Amino acid sequence: MKDSGWDVDVLIAGAGPVGLAAAIELGRRGIRCLVVERNDRVGYAPRAKTTNVRTREHLRRWGIADRLREVSPIPRDYPSNVVFATRMTGSGLARFENALNGSPARNDLYSESAQWVPQYVLEEVLREHAASLPGVTIRFSTELTAFEQDGSGVTGELKDLVTGAVRRVRSSYLIGADGARSLVRDAIGAVMTGDRAYSRNYNIIFRAPDLARRHAHGEAIMYWMVNEELPSLLGPMDGEGLWFFMVTKLANDVDPASVDPVALIRQGTGLHDLAIEIVGKDPWVAHKLVADRYDKGRVFLAGDACHLHPPFGGFGMNMGIGDAVDLGWKLAATLQGWGGPELLASYEAERRKVHERTIAEAVINYGVLSNQLVRPGLEDPGPLGEATRREVGEIIEATKLREFRTLGIVLGSRYEDSPIIVSDGSEPPPEHFMLYVPSAHPGCLAPHLWLADDSSLYDHFGDGFTLLVTAGEAGQAADFSARAAALDIPLTVLAPADRRLPARYGARFALIRPDQHVAWRGDALPADAAGLLAHVTGTIEKGAVTPVSATAA
Repeated sequence: MKDSGWDVDVLIAGAGPVGLAAAIELGRRGIRCLVVERNDRVGYAPRAKTTNVRTREHLRRWGIADRLREVSPIPRDYPSNVVFATRMTGSGLARFENALNGSPARNDLYSESAQWVPQYVLEEVLREHAASLPGVTIRFSTELTAFEQDGSGVTGELKDLVTGAVRRVRSSYLIGADGARSLVRDAIGAVMTGDRAYSRNYNIIFRAPDLARRHAHGEAIMYWMVNEELPSLLGPMDGEGLWFFMVTKLANDVDPASVDPVALIRQGTGLHDLAIEIVGKDPWVAHKLVADRYDKGRVFLAGDACHLHPPFGGFGMNMGIGDAVDLGWKLAATLQGWGGPELLASYEAERRKVHERTIAEAVINYGVLSNQLVRPGLEDPGPLGEATRREVGEIIEATKLREFRTLGIVLGSRYEDSPIIVSDGSEPPPEHFMLYVPSAHPGCLAPHLWLADDSSLYDHFGDGFTLLVTAGEAGQAADFSARAAALDIPLTVLAPADRRLPARYGARFALIRPDQHVAWRGDALPADAAGLLAHVTGTIEKGAVTPVSATAA
């Protein structure tokens, strides 16, 4: 790319998972980024612990999926189970195995299983990789204090919180990945709308090396404790005795600072003599909020800066990384000159519907916590207590299934109404929270397959667009490929010669975006290849008719 004259191409406020993901998506395409973070990101309470299937697929695309497995403090063979019990010393109520699709067993629906790992470990892997990319610079203890934009760029004011020095940085674009209290959001006049303060909650990080051997519920990533005294949630942070404990609903008149955390843990678990070392405490409030706008001019919001919701289902951080991916490739395309004016306009059009659908699911999950599952006599001995526990177990299996079987949410999001997706007139697959139906309907995630050589189909997609030839030879796409090259649009032509692909994709050709979503499909390549490419890269203005007819099977 030609030297733009700016200090950097993109300034990113926030070095959490979302800001780092954006830097990776941009940096691997040669875009110069500066990531600034006012905190040191060390020792933060890890509210996020689920790196879901889709995020793991992005890590695979970036070449760091195996790295996260290597450095995880949770053993690789640790079972992805969720247990419901009255207490750690009490009776079991229900169990969900392979929760959140965390089993490492190979599955044709996706290329990477989910992983239970503390957020700070994921951040370290993302930070290490981002910093290794040419053109990516990360500055901690540096705060974006103000910015102004004009028609050609953004000027940001950065303060070094150690020395107090202030410098001005010029960039083409600014990404606000600066969290729930986003300065960037406030500065562009975006307003969070929805429901605030559903309830007050309390996270405690503690060390108790004896805990794992003091109960009989087996290994699990989460233990939900359902009792009248202190309904709560517990789970491991490593294999050596570090745990999190969460009081799922704190009374409004209780000050977390006044509560003895050791007493809470002992009370909830039933392990009244457990040796406990408190590592950290984190009171928090659950919200359901979405920004009324995601951008203004050259400034964009991503992650918690534009959406907040209850954490049940493990969607938040992962959804923010999805924002970074969508925005990242589009900013890169724009800066490299092959992305048109409608490309960046499609960011909010695509992501808002994903946010709204996912947040609605998180709110449903939040509606059934341990508090709502308690019944009188649940811990009583004898036939009446046993009958009550059976009843509650059946309720758990019926109501909490959707929280731990979420593939329809994680992989089923689609962009069929996007201005840069070309419809083929077919009906999209039905939406379901649990059931994911692979489909190459334009806007959907490209269906996955494991190929005969044990590689993932996704491994062969390019960093730009990929034209997948499901039947026949790559030579069929020579003219199309030449047209893309003439327009400087990066394109990989892929013809795997796998007989399952025509049925799985429902067409002989599929044009797949850099983020692995299907932009177009058809049984014949359009005569007007330039028109199709203009549409999917945002070069066609809104309302313009793009002559890209093709017949879908």
